[in-house]
Amino acid sequence: MSLTTEKPAETATEAAGGGGGGQGALPAELVGAAQDPCYDWRRDAIEGGSLRHVDLHTGTNGWASPPGDLFHLRGPNYFSRRQKCPSGEWLLRPAGVDWLRSTSRLDNVLGRPDNRVAGALRGARALGVARKAFLFAVNLQVPGRECHSAVFYFAAEEPIPPSSLFYRFVHGDDAFRNARFKIVNRIVKGPWIVRAAVGNHAACLLGKALTCKYLRGEDYLEIDVDIGSSALANAILHLALGCVTAVTIDMGFLVEAQAEEELPERLLGAVRVAQMEMSSATYVETKPKAAEAGKGGFRGLAKVNHHQDSSSTSKPSRSGDGKERNEDAANGYLSELCLQEKTRGKKRNRAEVWMDSPHGRMKRGT
Repeated sequence: MSLTTEKPAETATEAAGGGGGGQGALPAELVGAAQDPCYDWRRDAIEGGSLRHVDLHTGTNGWASPPGDLFHLRGPNYFSRRQKCPSGEWLLRPAGVDWLRSTSRLDNVLGRPDNRVAGALRGARALGVARKAFLFAVNLQVPGRECHSAVFYFAAEEPIPPSSLFYRFVHGDDAFRNARFKIVNRIVKGPWIVRAAVGNHAACLLGKALTCKYLRGEDYLEIDVDIGSSALANAILHLALGCVTAVTIDMGFLVEAQAEEELPERLLGAVRVAQMEMSSATYVETKPKAAEAGKGGFRGLAKVNHHQDSSSTSKPSRSGDGKERNEDAANGYLSELCLQEKTRGKKRNRAEVWMDSPHGRMKRGT
């Protein structure tokens, strides 16, 4: 069973104009490229992003694809022995990264008619290539005076097996997705304060910690992650962005295994962002809703709960001062980290003490 429905053969003009894309005949260079036996539609998507594709080990101000073995996930015996093992290769192939800025929050980027990755796939299909491809995108939405989005694209070239956990994730409801969508971070390079705030090898169920929107198209699933929905996550992110040109981070995305038959866990995809410059973001025009115009992001009352296997989820405060308390907790957390940075020679072990506190708990290696 395929994720997409096969259609009768179309002309190049018809296929190129479908799905919200442009009209008219395909460019001659695209037709010629498709005749190359080594043609890969993802090539232009990877190389044409607003954030450059760079060397994994030496590149800066760009992105690369770290091997899955760098991420230790739940192994076949995790529930009996709590053992983790290298993930192995990703289930999906990288298809590009965009670093975007706009006057309002960017939602459903794959649904935009000008999205270059979706456009590359439409062009390939017009040539009879990648008919079964399926796109998966994670859109990390960063609030601020200007809204930013870091969009990571991945592609499945063949139909996803109906028995797989990822198939259930794609076709499941939002409650299932919120309970399963996980990110694992690795700080490859960066100041001590960023390592302490983010947590090395830290895992987090994003759907429980932040507001996530799941946008399903005929041939894609996009997850929009609103970092502004948590004051604490927002504060930690802006701490990291303050020294982003000195930070290299690996991010792995997966569907969490919660039953024996779902083990071992496998990465959907992974990306390394290397010493990115904020100014490298490409500006995208948007038409913000009246209620959203002029806002840099959206803040809820939820705290960031780095995932623990036996943890319970915290409920948002219903009181009017809940937002202020959450912001105070975030500010106190960052102040404590700054103090540790200045005095870490004498009080280096305070990081672990603070991370175990209610406001600063960072689970490392879940």
